[in-house]
Amino acid sequence: MPSPGASAAPRLPMEDAYFELLADTLESMDIPARSQFLQRYFRATTQLELRESQCVQIWEEMLLRRRELSEQLHRAVSLHTALLDVLSAAGLIHVPVVVEYSEFKKLQVNAATDPLTGLYNRRLFTESFEKELNRARRYGLPLSIVILDLHRFKEVNDKYGHPRGDEVLRAAASTLQKALRTSDSAFRIGGDEFALLLPQTDAAQAVALSRRVGTVFAETLQPLHLAISVTMDHGVATFPPDGDQSDLLIRVADERLYRLKHANHSRTGARSNSQSNPDPASSREPISIESRHTAEKSPSESPIATASAMHPLTSQALRPTDAPSSYAVQRKAERVSMVGTNAYAVIGELGERRARVVDLGFGGVALELEQAEELSENILAILHVPILPPVRVYLRPVWSRRTSEGAFRLGCHFIS
Repeated sequence: MPSPGASAAPRLPMEDAYFELLADTLESMDIPARSQFLQRYFRATTQLELRESQCVQIWEEMLLRRRELSEQLHRAVSLHTALLDVLSAAGLIHVPVVVEYSEFKKLQVNAATDPLTGLYNRRLFTESFEKELNRARRYGLPLSIVILDLHRFKEVNDKYGHPRGDEVLRAAASTLQKALRTSDSAFRIGGDEFALLLPQTDAAQAVALSRRVGTVFAETLQPLHLAISVTMDHGVATFPPDGDQSDLLIRVADERLYRLKHANHSRTGARSNSQSNPDPASSREPISIESRHTAEKSPSESPIATASAMHPLTSQALRPTDAPSSYAVQRKAERVSMVGTNAYAVIGELGERRARVVDLGFGGVALELEQAEELSENILAILHVPILPPVRVYLRPVWSRRTSEGAFRLGCHFIS
């Protein structure tokens, strides 16, 4: 028993104390019992199937190795450390599963994630990008990356302090996590820089997603009541059209980010002036899913396809020539294409007609029927879209046209 004035010996960690107790217990066992015990122990803790004699040999090597390490380092080395060293040197174990599995997973997560936002970090972005790029090459699939940063973020830190800046970063991370599919990944790669990996996604889809992210981010920031307008800018690069190497694709995305940033924010003053003197036409109803841009595509092209085929360097969609020339409010974000899905709408009180859902947005929906029909000003429809439950909506047609295949395509906006 130690004297009252003596300092207590340092307490061993639980895992090391367990190994010390195990070593003392094994010393009191005879060889056959010790062999059987060690065989079961190694099977449970390392998933190794070893012979009994091999287990005894490993245990003895571990005791010897601990003595050697302790002499070399001039300090006590735990049995746990010595065991890992012996198993690794023998090529029997590559992942230290002798540690608690929950602790091991925690270490993995901490090594791969950004502690502030919970997003994956830059190191994992580099690794994941190479893996996804190899997969895209192998199967001939598109792969898009998006580089994003926060415009005027430094002003938030300067005006409100870094804690408020951290809230903005967490809001950005939350926006990205909510916007992505299960196959997509979001990363924080710098102070206010983020990246997205979008497998099986072409440039038009990636730009549409990026614009939706920007819109949702602005809404997410509203509860912070910032006097500074922080926005999320993006640059997109896609394999294979923009390159087949990761460094080239990142460089292209970076260049497009800064070109778009310069184009957008150099017009901030002009937009502010136009908002203070709004066009009288902007107060007219109804709200349309089409914007007021001049057409740049031929009438034979699908309005839905041209609306979503945006150039990666611009935020403006191309419009069909025979779309209505002016509507009240430009939509908030690009629509989501439903092409290739089984999305459909049941039209009418009795569900007597069915139409294919071509795409869907914040403001409305585009439908396709087999033939032209007389439709009322207000249409009742039940939308059946993947992932969502059936949605009952009222629609108002705003444009219609024949497609090159002879179908009847109809653009509608939602009625409250």
